[in-house]
Amino acid sequence: MVVNIRIGITGLPQVGKTQALLKVISLLEDAKVTVGGMVTEAIIEDGRRVGFYVEDWVTKERAVMAHVDLETKTMVGEYGVDLEAIDRVGVPAIERAIGSTDVIIIDEVGKMEVESPQFSVVVKKALETDKPILLTLHKKSRNPLLQDIRRRDDVRILEVTNLNKDFLPFKILRLLEGE
Repeated sequence: MVVNIRIGITGLPQVGKTQALLKVISLLEDAKVTVGGMVTEAIIEDGRRVGFYVEDWVTKERAVMAHVDLETKTMVGEYGVDLEAIDRVGVPAIERAIGSTDVIIIDEVGKMEVESPQFSVVVKKALETDKPILLTLHKKSRNPLLQDIRRRDDVRILEVTNLNKDFLPFKILRLLEGE
């Protein structure tokens, strides 16, 4: 059984936020808890991160959300961001999770994703539900949506570090179980 809690997982880039989230998802699914929403995955070529996929956790549909070779109006660092991919895959994944899963996951509320107005709207909608939510949060962005999430009294922020990344998923699971 999971309790209605909102947990924001933050940390420096590449410290293991998504890996911690994936471990929690695995533990929840092993306990027969339904999980839905969106996850991101790095695109690695020749040992170098060159972009990101956005994936619907339930349907497994995915699209290239950002890539160094993508030429778009929306640039975040060296990455061209495909807002249509976020709106086509990520937003419906979160909408579906709001309606039909036990736990909502949103990986990541970050600099790229918040460029999509539809994404920002659906994240706010998810935060108003009575379901547990796990979000990974960009650590340093000053985007208004991220600042609002960090300021919420009902969001518990946990930081992934190199020291705690192996046991943090188990702590998150205990929090979800109401311990």
